[in-house]
Amino acid sequence: MKNTLLTKVLCALICFTLSVSPSIAADKPNIMLIVADDLGWKDVGYNDGAFKTPNIDALAKAGVVFTQGYAAAANCQPSRASLMRGQYTARHGVYAVDSTKRGPVDEMRLEPVPNKSGLAPTAPTIAKAIRSAGYETALFGKWHLGGPDGASPTQQGFSVFRDAIESRKVSERTALTASTDPKAMYTTNRNVITWATERKDTPWFAAVMYHGIHTPLEARTATLERLQITGLRGQKLKYAACLADFDDAIGSLIKQIRALPRGRETVVIFTSDNGATQQSPQEPLRGNKGAYYEGGIRVPLIIDWPGHTKASTACYSPVTLVDIFPTLCEIAGATVNADWKLDGISLVRALDGADLNLERAIFWHFPGYLDTPVLRGRDPIFRTRPVTVMRKGDYKLFVYHEEWLLDGGASNVPGNRAVELYYMKNDSGERQELSAAEPSIRDALLAEVLAFWKANGNPLPTLKKVGN
Repeated sequence: MKNTLLTKVLCALICFTLSVSPSIAADKPNIMLIVADDLGWKDVGYNDGAFKTPNIDALAKAGVVFTQGYAAAANCQPSRASLMRGQYTARHGVYAVDSTKRGPVDEMRLEPVPNKSGLAPTAPTIAKAIRSAGYETALFGKWHLGGPDGASPTQQGFSVFRDAIESRKVSERTALTASTDPKAMYTTNRNVITWATERKDTPWFAAVMYHGIHTPLEARTATLERLQITGLRGQKLKYAACLADFDDAIGSLIKQIRALPRGRETVVIFTSDNGATQQSPQEPLRGNKGAYYEGGIRVPLIIDWPGHTKASTACYSPVTLVDIFPTLCEIAGATVNADWKLDGISLVRALDGADLNLERAIFWHFPGYLDTPVLRGRDPIFRTRPVTVMRKGDYKLFVYHEEWLLDGGASNVPGNRAVELYYMKNDSGERQELSAAEPSIRDALLAEVLAFWKANGNPLPTLKKVGN
């Protein structure tokens, strides 16, 4: 009799445990991080751009728009490394794609800091942190951090990794495939939805890293024909069509996610890895991808969390992709260890409409060279030369390493052009350089850059060896 009663009690406890597991999981929202490739701040309609992006605009209307959202670097690989790691570039050593020595060597006055090709397998990542909080994790699309110094996504905390383009180069895909599924975006969507649908009782984190809208430009034939009627031609037509298909893919993905049983409990973060290429001028912003003027690093950034975000809200504080790591950890209830040395802050308190009112400094450190000049750039040869950039409040300071190390440094400012200063509140286009007009502000900010170099061990380029 006692054994029968004990058996019934144990069965009841087991049934109770099984019945509450889904509800416990439901306390944690799903998280979907969507990252575009080379989508500029001015490429989206809600920023009064030249292109129509109704689906991205709808997401912006539903959530919080960070009007001064910044990439963590001016091109994709370092920006993605900093996003995944929650750190500035000097902490992980990924500064560029492949090499920091890109361009005519004879025009380089310094020897750049060598580049790392990816994140070390032992490095903490967003995926590892969120997975430790009970989430299932997956990455769909472009990883770009798996070089000799790096590791695959499945070694970096993602249980699943699926890239619809696989390991093939984009240029090897057939024209027919590209015309029906540009950048494999719709296949990527199917992979995401299939995986998310199978996660019934466990919260999940999906990083959706589209290959669009990176060159070569691809678009569906029907989209090209539709936009051609409007009078667009040539590269502008291709760019507009590629962007239209990208926007359509975003809208389709979000609609399908929201239709899932726990779809309304899914946080959606949308952004881009860096600014647009020269094919899309970002005026009034200066420059493009690869440059540390606004056009190269300011990007769209939206967070929509139904029931938590205040719709049609804007946050005007400067924020950066290194803030995504601590933000998602707070949302997921993941522990942030002090020894991870994160450089960002959580943005969660901005989601209900409260502005962050931040006076912190944000840094970018690029001790190398990138070839091909940008629109309204400083240099006729390079997109950027070695530079450290700081944004604090309404001011933005540039310290160029060549002039600083070779032309007298602080003793010859502003005569050596080592420092540039801009007041962003009324000069987002960085047209009026103020280092000579505002010496006290310049010197105060410069002191913070020098302290940043010292405190974080940011390596600087070195003198070129004789014969180089």
